[in-house]
Amino acid sequence: MARSVAVVTITRQYGAGGSSVAQRVAAALGWTVIDNEFVNEVAARAGLPVEAVAAKEERVPSLMERMVRALADASPETFVPAPSPGETADEETIVAMTERVIAEAADHGRVVLVGRGAQAYLARAREADALHVYVVAPREVRIREIAARLGLGEKEAASALDATDADRDRYVARHYQRRRQDPVNYHLVLNTGWLGYDGAADLIVASARRRGWS
Repeated sequence: MARSVAVVTITRQYGAGGSSVAQRVAAALGWTVIDNEFVNEVAARAGLPVEAVAAKEERVPSLMERMVRALADASPETFVPAPSPGETADEETIVAMTERVIAEAADHGRVVLVGRGAQAYLARAREADALHVYVVAPREVRIREIAARLGLGEKEAASALDATDADRDRYVARHYQRRRQDPVNYHLVLNTGWLGYDGAADLIVASARRRGWS
């Protein structure tokens, strides 16, 4: 049985600021965020262009160069050959590589994992002393955030919001048979529209410290 290690997973509605909350949590705890480099790490392991992985997963790139080196040194057998020219890896291969990254990050511990179905994968496959968090916000707040971030009109931002959340929901449902938006999957459901990013992060950090994590 896998050893129990400290991990925070953050699942988020698009535009709710989950990545910003994760950065604050990691800074307060002195942990590592695994977020924007995740697709890059999976792509490197699978020998794929980053765009191919992003298109198959949550449409969010991402992992850390130091972790790439550490993982490669620790378990070179997890690498798979690159596809031949003109070939593309199937989604199952990409999901399997993503799960390897999540598993190895969880084994390391002291990490904040953002997205990628990390909560669903860890709940199904491993014993981890994990705190699962769902970051949400009112729809109108998220639309304004996306519009400002991407330079879109509100109508276009709303369409991007709906498409991205639907993609993420399908990813988790297909591969883990779970409803990503079901609150019973999480220890904490935090509304950044009310709490703000700092307030949400403070509650996560307080919960982690209550468990004896530092």
